[in-house]
Amino acid sequence: VQLQASGGGLVQAGGSLRLSCVVSGFSSRDYYAIGWFRQAPGKEREGVSCVSHSGGSTDYAESVKGRFTISRDNAKNTVYLLMNNLRHEDTAVYFCAARPVTNVGTEYLPEDENDYDYWGQGTQVTVSS
Repeated sequence: VQLQASGGGLVQAGGSLRLSCVVSGFSSRDYYAIGWFRQAPGKEREGVSCVSHSGGSTDYAESVKGRFTISRDNAKNTVYLLMNNLRHEDTAVYFCAARPVTNVGTEYLPEDENDYDYWGQGTQVTVSS
């Protein structure tokens, strides 16, 4: 299983970016949940958002609620993170991660990073103030 995150870049405060996470290696019969995490310099990695396999269940960190939206297109094996009204404190490397949930259910929502088995390489988001 591989995850490829992209879409990061340099943006001014108040701007928007859309991150993409393309997942490969699962069979068409597998279910998997996706989480987005971020790590700023000198800080621990933190959860940003997660989405169930069906897309029907989502969750967000308090710091991004109302500004970020997670979605997925299972036909394209891609999960998106739309980030609006970006702030300087959103500057970090953003990672996507996958958790197989075939035996758990399409609505299962793993929220702890230790629940995830596969990780992408990360994409840098820099917000200038």
